[in-house]
Amino acid sequence: MLNPRSETILSSIIRQYIERAIPVSSASVATECGLDVCSATVRNEMMRLEEEGYILKPHHSAGSVPSDKGYRYYVESIKHAQLPINEQLLINHLFHQVEKEMENWLSLAAGLVSQRVHNVAVVTQPRQTSSKYHHLELVTLQENLALAVLILRGARVRQQLVSFDNSISQFELAAMSGKLNEGFDGQTRSQIEKSAMLLSDTEKKVQAAVIKMMQAEDEQRNEEPYLEGLNYLLEQPEFARSQRAHSLMELVEKRRLGPMLGDEEFQGQEIKVYIGQENREETIRDYSVVLGSYGLPNEARGTLGVIGPTRMNYEKTIAAVRYLSLVMSALVAELYGREPGATDCGN
Repeated sequence: MLNPRSETILSSIIRQYIERAIPVSSASVATECGLDVCSATVRNEMMRLEEEGYILKPHHSAGSVPSDKGYRYYVESIKHAQLPINEQLLINHLFHQVEKEMENWLSLAAGLVSQRVHNVAVVTQPRQTSSKYHHLELVTLQENLALAVLILRGARVRQQLVSFDNSISQFELAAMSGKLNEGFDGQTRSQIEKSAMLLSDTEKKVQAAVIKMMQAEDEQRNEEPYLEGLNYLLEQPEFARSQRAHSLMELVEKRRLGPMLGDEEFQGQEIKVYIGQENREETIRDYSVVLGSYGLPNEARGTLGVIGPTRMNYEKTIAAVRYLSLVMSALVAELYGREPGATDCGN
C-alpha cells in the first residue's frame, strides 16, 4: 500500500497524463497535486513510485507516465464511480424517445457510452442459454400453406413457412396456435421436443416448425455487436499515426470482438477493468477494457464495454458502463415481463 502522499502524487500523474497525453514532470505535479511540498520532495516520491513500478520514464530526461500497475492502483480507488444525476436523467429520457425494440436500445447504448468517454463502445446482444417459447401466430397464405411467426422470450422473432397436406382455414390456424401457445409457453426446445401434449398430425407439423426455428435461434451465437466510436480511438495520440489501432480494426473486421467480450462471466453488477497486459487477448494488450453485464441472471445476458488506450478516463468510463448496464438490465426485464431492478427507467 502507498502512503497518502504517494497516492496523491500518483493520482495527479495519472489525471494529468489522461488529460494531456504527455509525460508529467515533478514541477507539474508539485503545482497541481495540492500538497504543501516542494518540487524536490515530489521528485523523491516520484523516484520511489518508479522504483516500485507504479510509473515509468519513457526517456531519461522526460517526465513520468503511469505503468499498468499504477493504473491498477488508481482504478481500485475509483471503481465505485457514479454518473452525475443530471446525466442519468438525460440517459433515461433518451431511451424513452426510441421505439421499444432491442436493436434500438443496443445502438443507443453504444452511441451514448462512446460519446461520453470518447472511446470505442461495444454492446453485445443479450443471449439465452436456451431460447424459450413465448407466442406463435399462424397466418394463412394459400389453402395449404401458412406463415408461422414465432416470438421467443426477449422479443426475438423467427419465421418459417409451413405446408399442410390438406387445405386449412385461418380459423383452424388460430385454434391451433392458441392450443400450442397454452401448452408450450415458457418452454425450451428440448421440453417441446419431449412434450406429452396430444397433437394431431397437422399440429405436429407446426410443432416441428417451432422446434426448427428454436434450434436455429439456439445455434445462432456471437452476433456482430453494436460498435461505436472507432473515430474517437483513431484521434487518440497513441493511435493516430501508429499500427496499434490495426489490431483492434482486425478484431472488428474478423468479427472476433463480440465473442471475446461475450465470454466474460460476471457476479451481479460488477464492473471489470482489464489494463494493458492484463488482457487475455494478446492483440489488445495495448488497450484497456472496461466491461459490464446487463440483463437477467441465468436467462438473458449481454455485455457492454469500452475499449481505449490505457490512458483512458477510467472514472468517467466506469461510471458510464455501470449506469448504462443498469438501464439496459431494466429494459430487458421489461421485455421479459419482470420488475425493473435497481434502475427505474420509467421516470
